[in-house]
Amino acid sequence: MDKKIITISILGVGARGGEAYGRYIHESKDRFKVVSLCDPNEVRLKKYGDAFEVEESQRFLDEEGFFAEKRSDVLLIATMDRLHVRQAVRALDLGYDLVLEKPISDDAEELKMLVEKAKANGRMVMVCHVLRYTTMVKKIKSLLDEGAIGRLISMDQTENVCYWHQAHSFVRGNWRNSVQTSPMIMQKCCHDLDLIQYFIGDRCKSVASMGSLAYFKCENKPEGAADRCINCKYKDECKYSAKRIYLDGWKKCGGGDTFPYTIITDVLPLTEEALITALKESVYGRCVYSCDNNVVDNQTVIMQFENGVTATLKMEGFTARGGRDFRFFGTEGELEIFEEADKMVLSRYMEAPVEWKISELVDELGGQGAGGHGGGDHRMFDTLYNIYFNEKFNASSSIEHSVESHYMALAAERSRIQGGKLVELSDYRK
Repeated sequence: MDKKIITISILGVGARGGEAYGRYIHESKDRFKVVSLCDPNEVRLKKYGDAFEVEESQRFLDEEGFFAEKRSDVLLIATMDRLHVRQAVRALDLGYDLVLEKPISDDAEELKMLVEKAKANGRMVMVCHVLRYTTMVKKIKSLLDEGAIGRLISMDQTENVCYWHQAHSFVRGNWRNSVQTSPMIMQKCCHDLDLIQYFIGDRCKSVASMGSLAYFKCENKPEGAADRCINCKYKDECKYSAKRIYLDGWKKCGGGDTFPYTIITDVLPLTEEALITALKESVYGRCVYSCDNNVVDNQTVIMQFENGVTATLKMEGFTARGGRDFRFFGTEGELEIFEEADKMVLSRYMEAPVEWKISELVDELGGQGAGGHGGGDHRMFDTLYNIYFNEKFNASSSIEHSVESHYMALAAERSRIQGGKLVELSDYRK
């Protein structure tokens, strides 16, 4: 009997829908088939339409034509944050099962409405909390559930945004302004808050938070600096110089079509000329002190969970490295994970520490998996295929589970704005 194929449409073929997910879906021809695309960018639509072998008649520049009928089993929505709920509602009413990029929404009422809409329509909504599907996270969860450190008392988690990534995504890039997207604690730490809730295994009860936009402001602009790095006298010395980050960085890594260089231009294969044009014309060529950004560059969140466990999350834009650091404190030991250092250490009291390399961990699918987010981008679709025909409503990152991290982010931002005031999560679940 022929293997079943899941047909997929993609709404938004940018960095996530086109690159992170789309290419893998297209390459997995024994399981998936991309049948339709929609994106308002004509260059992108042609690039990915050709790459994914999508018929011309199934490529749409506008939503109206695309949503005229249901075109596949599953719709992947990978558009900007503010569009997610409206597009998801239209898709559910057409009978699609959804893979929905996060964050879903920064409106608690929209979140609750979408959960009910999915339930009423009998449709799956798998949210792209891809880290739940990585071997690292599976190993951490397994150790905690097995009682490797006894009863969990508290945990600390740090999101090392990395200085250039802060400038790229949250000062110059798409997620720089909360009016256009959502607060940074939701954008960047939606994964982190989801993992904290997942590891602790209960709902968050209350949150307090503090943070600010401390540095990337016009008053910190060096005297005589230009509004565009390519024309600036500091272009070869400023740590945040777009010329150094993108053009010099691309050359240093040997060229090629890789992140973040593919984000600043739609030209592929990448060329020096295309990157220079982007520095002259795109938002990514702007001085970090002359942008329309308003999201924070540092934030700390303190959480109390219903089962008594406490947690802290530190989101830091001023780090030399990326990756996450985790520390779990239990009645019988401590578990530490340093993602960038590729290290996981279990220290049980009065016993020799046990250490693993994150890169050598395997899961039930036979390995780590390739792709971004530690393999999570691809593993999510591997999981989707494995559960779709029999257990699709049991996805680890179903919308019912994922909205909890969104409530935590909303509470954290509300607390930050109010100077660290304690906020109860029950306010968002009513």
